[in-house]
Amino acid sequence: MVTENDVQHIADLADVGIGDAEPGMFTHQFNAILEYFDILDRVEGSGEVTRDLYNILREDEIEPSLSQEEVLKNAPATEDGFIKAPRVM
Repeated sequence: MVTENDVQHIADLADVGIGDAEPGMFTHQFNAILEYFDILDRVEGSGEVTRDLYNILREDEIEPSLSQEEVLKNAPATEDGFIKAPRVM
């Protein structure tokens, strides 16, 4: 069970400022979440779940595209047949 002191300690560790009225609300929410996990821990599984696998991706289709020259016409800067981008560092 989480206490208000635990909530304040977690907020301090995370460097999150919380108001004077908030620890009580967060304590209630933390404990509700932990209760859900307790319920999940008690659920018994009946072995592995098996599912059929489906390919939901479409097949690749070759389509005409822009030529290198057409692409480079739209670029703000080019160098040696490539688009020149600003250096990022």
